[in-house]
Amino acid sequence: MPISLEVWGDYALYNRPELKVERVSYDVMTPSAARGLIEAIYWHPGLRWVIDRIRVCAPIRFSNLRRNEVKSTISANAAHTAMKRGAADLYLCTSDDIQQRAALLLRDVRYVIEAHFDFLPDRAAPGDSEGKFQDIVKRRIRKGQFYHQPCFGCREFPAHFKWCDAPPPCPEELRGTRDLGWMLYDMDYSDPQDIRPLFFRGKLEDGVLHVPARDSGEVRG
Repeated sequence: MPISLEVWGDYALYNRPELKVERVSYDVMTPSAARGLIEAIYWHPGLRWVIDRIRVCAPIRFSNLRRNEVKSTISANAAHTAMKRGAADLYLCTSDDIQQRAALLLRDVRYVIEAHFDFLPDRAAPGDSEGKFQDIVKRRIRKGQFYHQPCFGCREFPAHFKWCDAPPPCPEELRGTRDLGWMLYDMDYSDPQDIRPLFFRGKLEDGVLHVPARDSGEVRG
């Protein structure tokens, strides 16, 4: 069942995994980020969201930002020790664990996400159906409902959304074909003990990123 969702916001950050410390965004929203945004609006174990196309409806603009980030996390061993012995350091010291890092963000973003869901009868309730899920999704989008705030890659960058009847025109500077290089497609969760990233060769054609099917041969691990 297809949906068309228009999303927009002030900033977005889709981290390139090949860059570790300094965050640098992809030029365009990734399929996994689009899936996560839709799942923030409606998720159910009886369906699986599949991204078909991402339309870029605003010029691609970057902006630099320097912000404070935490460089470490509380270890699981410390938490386990606190549970057993009642004594462990379960806090982060600001002076020791906060450091400034630069990020290259996208700004003034606007996309139209075209997606559909696959109905999973073995995970759905007896009374569930494709039509029921479709009605729920449309109602939640039109009312602006969500489980948690949709965002553009990071929680700090919230996404506004609405149902899209007709996509905005393609910006003139995005006309033609633009090679985006290898982009993150999604994570392969088929083996919970060995979760692997999947990639595909992104190409923007007149502002539209066509997302290949998982089994098309264009998606590689």
